[in-house]
Amino acid sequence: MPTSEIRRAMRAQDRRRFLPPEVAGDHHRDAPLPIGFGQTNSQPSTVATMLALLEPFPGMRALDVGSGSGWTSAILGELGGPGSAVFAVELVPELVERSRAAIPQPWVSVHQARPGVLGLPEHGPFDRILVSAMGDALPQELVDQLADGGVMVAPWGDVMHRVRRGQGDLEVTDHGGYRFVPLRDTRF
Repeated sequence: MPTSEIRRAMRAQDRRRFLPPEVAGDHHRDAPLPIGFGQTNSQPSTVATMLALLEPFPGMRALDVGSGSGWTSAILGELGGPGSAVFAVELVPELVERSRAAIPQPWVSVHQARPGVLGLPEHGPFDRILVSAMGDALPQELVDQLADGGVMVAPWGDVMHRVRRGQGDLEVTDHGGYRFVPLRDTRF
């Protein structure tokens, strides 16, 4: 998908709508902004880079892990259009409720993360998986939810990775150093 289309989708889903009032005035800054509960709304240039690596397309089934404010989920919904199904999953209940209220598309649904489960395996497989929290290693549980030919973009070990699932194999590429809030373990 062209970068211009990603930028258009990002503008269409105004970042201000997804930010708490105390930081909404900083929506134009190319910086992560706090949304409470130790979480952030990701830096716009990072979001654009991740989406370009993800290669979203109309009609896709997508999973947004660590959806936080819901901004990236709404952007994925914009890029996928009404024929798509975008599933967002977030651990913090208050952020789940806030993002449900902020996301305008009915084809984007926000789910509360469940203890012991990474992602939403019952809704897979997914054509695209976007992970917006830093893990320690390749999240195999999410790879298992990726459709054949599917793409996952996820940071682990302080590096952004792109994973493409082929028939029986994975192609993993590195795309530079990044910092994210930690992928919080829901296995309690």
